[in-house]
Amino acid sequence: MPIYEFKCLKCDEFFELILMNKDEEAELKCPKCSSEEFERVISATNFSMGAGSGANTSLSSQTRACSSGSCTTYDIPGHTK
Repeated sequence: MPIYEFKCLKCDEFFELILMNKDEEAELKCPKCSSEEFERVISATNFSMGAGSGANTSLSSQTRACSSGSCTTYDIPGHTK
């Protein structure tokens, strides 16, 4: 069952949508401001067992130019390889 993550372009809220099957249709609106303007966020799948004393809990982003205008990558806290 896929989980799709989005970022609202109006209020910067992150939200996700879980689809139970590939043919399921869903209304996409930001749960915070009801905007229909958002972008899909591609995130790495990972998990950690507890947090060590040196755990990184800050969210950071990197924006660069790409063929569609600009592309942003979000680094979400959690275990990385």
